[in-house]
Amino acid sequence: MTVVNSILSWIMKKRIHQIEFFMKYPNEVQEEWLFNLINGARNTEWGRKYDYKSIETREEFVNRVPLQNYDTLKPYIERMMQGEENVLWFSEIKWFAKSSGTTSDKSKFIPVSNESLEECHYKGGKDLLSIYCNNQPESKIFTGKCLIVGGSNQISPVNEAISYGDLSAVLIKNLPMWAEFHTTPNSAIALMEHWEEKLESIANATINVNVTNISGVPTWTVLLAKRILEITGKNNLLEVWPNLELYFHGAVNFAPYREQFQKLIPSSEMYYLETYNASEGFFGIQDQKENSEMLLMLDYGIYYEFIPIENIDEANPKTLSLAEVSLFKNYAIVISTNGGLWRYVVGDTIQFTSLNPYRILITGRTKHFINAFGEELIIDNAEKALVKACSICNAAIKDYTAGPIYFSDKKSGGHEWIIEFEKAPLDLDAFTDCLDAALKEINSDYEAKRKGNIALLKPIVHLAPADTFYNWMKNRGKLGGQHKVPRLANNRKYLEEILNMINI
Repeated sequence: MTVVNSILSWIMKKRIHQIEFFMKYPNEVQEEWLFNLINGARNTEWGRKYDYKSIETREEFVNRVPLQNYDTLKPYIERMMQGEENVLWFSEIKWFAKSSGTTSDKSKFIPVSNESLEECHYKGGKDLLSIYCNNQPESKIFTGKCLIVGGSNQISPVNEAISYGDLSAVLIKNLPMWAEFHTTPNSAIALMEHWEEKLESIANATINVNVTNISGVPTWTVLLAKRILEITGKNNLLEVWPNLELYFHGAVNFAPYREQFQKLIPSSEMYYLETYNASEGFFGIQDQKENSEMLLMLDYGIYYEFIPIENIDEANPKTLSLAEVSLFKNYAIVISTNGGLWRYVVGDTIQFTSLNPYRILITGRTKHFINAFGEELIIDNAEKALVKACSICNAAIKDYTAGPIYFSDKKSGGHEWIIEFEKAPLDLDAFTDCLDAALKEINSDYEAKRKGNIALLKPIVHLAPADTFYNWMKNRGKLGGQHKVPRLANNRKYLEEILNMINI
């Protein structure tokens, strides 16, 4: 296996030169991809509708094609799911990635073409390894296997030719042979539908495997790790897998989970690598060990535009090209892809932390925020404040959600938090004060609204019993995979559901 490890590491490192090319010429690479996409779709129904054949500049593309969301593309996607071809994209589309829905639908189904599989999602997977092997030349990662903690949905047929499942299930079902050889558990277990049964099966199937790396959402990976330690009686994962060296993670902010992982994997040599891989596309990879910023991947068949967050609710907001963005401003991402999404508003917000090369941080969701009183609290603010409060109060958070307390005739509004702690603070009131102070420090709008308790009162924090969020997600049919607890909401829907469940 040592020889195989050396050969595969060398192959992975060869890709670094191509990554360095788009880092050096980002705008040229992006423009080339835009016209590759336009030319590829020129004879589709969508391409004919907007006369792609006559588009010669980015400005013509932006002015001619309206911004889209899932609801506007849904009629086209539904036809594609019934087998119609040449609708949004030129090649046959047999797979759809199911993800959490919009305001009008429980689920949305994102088309996954062969091009988006190969040139985007699998290319991103290979680049993870390329970047890691380049940063860690002594790695022995290929001497063992990657434990994939994937989705909990089975592949479901639409008809004889077309199927859907969550993104991880679609990727597992289509894995190339070389990748399948280096992953565990087998696809029969990886694609099991019921999360609790699947968790038990993964644990038992991988205990005696030489696992060198893990890929999965932190929430579900922690649950699996704890179950493995229960079964084996070991103190930490290194006693189960002594060659474990790397954890790929994404989908949620890793900061609240870091302390838990350091206890589960007590090694200063453990490498944590963040990814930004959504159903709509693979967008970013952390390319520096000590820096959580992610390199925006520019040659995956995706053309990017960006909407300043302050303009997101306008009827037809102006978008910026990559060359026009600024540092440390919040932007909503707009993508056109080799899966047939055109000027599609993803719903995530990011900030650029570097423009040479382009590196980003995920700051939240366009719909997941609290702005009931003009405080504009986004997830990035909330999680930085929680990390600081935990540090001061010697606490660790497992899960949380928050929403507004609306004005009443007799008192001001505020924010209400439900927090399930891995390690609870000794004094919840002191923790609340620390959280409030940190939010004031991080968010000037919040600080202004809190002044004098006129618009916002001090937050109310409820300490949730163990497994509250697990049971809530289970009741909603949202266990496993890329399902994640909604952190912030501009309404009280989630708060009321959980408060009623725990009788607060």
